[in-house]
Amino acid sequence: MGIIQIELFSTLDLVGQSPGGPDEDPDGFPYGGWQVPLLNEVSGAQVVAAYEHTDALLLGRRTYDIFAGYWPNQDPQSSPFAKLFNSIPKYVASTGDPELTWSGSQLLGPDLVSAVGELRDLHEHVTVVGSLNLVQTLVREKLFDRLDLWVHPIVLGVGKKVFDQGTLPTVLTLLEPPTASPGGTVYLQYARADGTPGVGDIDAQS
Repeated sequence: MGIIQIELFSTLDLVGQSPGGPDEDPDGFPYGGWQVPLLNEVSGAQVVAAYEHTDALLLGRRTYDIFAGYWPNQDPQSSPFAKLFNSIPKYVASTGDPELTWSGSQLLGPDLVSAVGELRDLHEHVTVVGSLNLVQTLVREKLFDRLDLWVHPIVLGVGKKVFDQGTLPTVLTLLEPPTASPGGTVYLQYARADGTPGVGDIDAQS
């Protein structure tokens, strides 16, 4: 059975909205593109390595539209992401009826729980990119296995959070020691673990 792995960029206060540009998810958010000045070679290499085993993408509607308008026009010889993204299946979670123009794209059924189960049967390593609204559902329903999080040294105070209202108490296991880039971005790799944290357990350990 395959895994569902989430890749996210966040601020120190765990805002994950529109890291790459102002058009990603504007929705009253004035800081779109906050990640760009903080990019560096170390975190860039980490991101490339994180996609090494990806054999399918799972995307929300907004992220799909952005990707579909960009990656098919990039040279696969000069971009590892263009080569990967254009060659593997893309699955889109949407309650609407989007026009899926990107080769290899498929709309998921309305039952996300069942759809994710089917993806696990079809693929070894499904990667969720951005798609913060979709991520909220995957986290809330515990439909993910791994979470890679790049925490950047910036605080915004507003914006959609990685873990927002309605997130269920969840236990995560750190897979590798955290690594920091020269600019202060910290790379965290977690796996979802069994069990549910409880106040009694926390008190017993304190």
